[in-house]
Amino acid sequence: MESLEKAGLAVNYNREESTKPPSLPSRIWVWDETLRDGEQTPGVVLTVDEKIGIAKMLDEIGTAIVVVGFPAVSEEEKNTVATIAQEGLSKATVGAPARAMISDIDACIEADVQEVPIFIAASDFRLKYQLRMTREDMLDRLTKCIEYGKDHGLIIDYIAEDSTRSELDFLVEAYRTAIDAGADKICLADTVGFVRPEVMRYIMKGIKDRLWTSSKYKVPIAVHCHDDFGLATANTLTAIEEGATYPQVCVNAYGERAGNAAFEEVVMVLEELYGVDTGIETEKLYQLSKLVEKYFSVPLPLHKAISGANAFTHSSGIHSHGQLTHNMTYEPISPSTVGRKREFHLGKFVGRSYVEYLLKMGGVRATPEQVKEITERVKSSHEAQKKKQSVEDFERVRKEIDSLRTGVSEREFWSIVFDTI
Repeated sequence: MESLEKAGLAVNYNREESTKPPSLPSRIWVWDETLRDGEQTPGVVLTVDEKIGIAKMLDEIGTAIVVVGFPAVSEEEKNTVATIAQEGLSKATVGAPARAMISDIDACIEADVQEVPIFIAASDFRLKYQLRMTREDMLDRLTKCIEYGKDHGLIIDYIAEDSTRSELDFLVEAYRTAIDAGADKICLADTVGFVRPEVMRYIMKGIKDRLWTSSKYKVPIAVHCHDDFGLATANTLTAIEEGATYPQVCVNAYGERAGNAAFEEVVMVLEELYGVDTGIETEKLYQLSKLVEKYFSVPLPLHKAISGANAFTHSSGIHSHGQLTHNMTYEPISPSTVGRKREFHLGKFVGRSYVEYLLKMGGVRATPEQVKEITERVKSSHEAQKKKQSVEDFERVRKEIDSLRTGVSEREFWSIVFDTI
């Protein structure tokens, strides 16, 4: 496919160096959380074979770190993580998280993972109401856990939960404490999707201004963003603009509540709009997306960027005509870049140019009057189909989709309780 510059279609301001922040890295390393935070999507539970399949696909396309589960959750989960770790990934580092608890780190050691992100909140709110700890208690525990992990030969990272609601000076103190104890990376976590991109920039600059004045504290920064306000991808990219090099992502934006920054979106924006190397074979992104969708049993929205069914489908007659004239008229990238094909939708908005194209492809000759009649009949057929549909049909489909979600009902929970007590 021709580039925008060669085609002479438009000025690509994304290539203008003046539009790129000076702190933008030339290379980032994708840190995938699909098998941990992604599996925390309500109603999702994966089998060992499904986890192995996803992990291998993530490894195959060039993911740097694959967090494969949370060993402390249960003995079964620990065994699953160990099975994946023993499978061995050819490119990716196998990771598993731990709370700032020695028992959690022991579970990771027993699961034989290479990298352990240790997480504990840095916000006073979480320390007071959830953890019932003082700042001093938290820093002491963090130090002991990181040192313990390093003594056992692990790559250790510190994830400051609720970073974006933490007092900045204490957040930096927590990072400095972690690095002094041996942490290899630190992570800025927007745990509840709470900030605007410019606030993310402010926090990142504050961290760098306080930490990076000394080479000892200039360790790689990861970023973990949730999508509660639909800003996970934007906030992740803003952090990268300010020097973060390890974006944490989930395939298809799955995850707790409203989900996480989408793997495919972050990768394609960095590759295509920033010119930043992600190490990912983008042609396999759609294959990865569909594999994860299948195993998660959580249907993707039709309009989902990059991987949704409509992402490269043209409905308007004007758009279809434009695409048939030149394939960059109404698409920012070629579908093949992410392993997809272009499609055209036959319906209410179809144009004569696409009807003519289909007739030509089918070796059928038609007069202009016949083309016009065919076009009008296609439009009216689509409108007639809509009239046959009903709200009841839609609700039925919704219920069928909802039934795919698994979990224990309240009735089942109390049955377990009364059977146990």
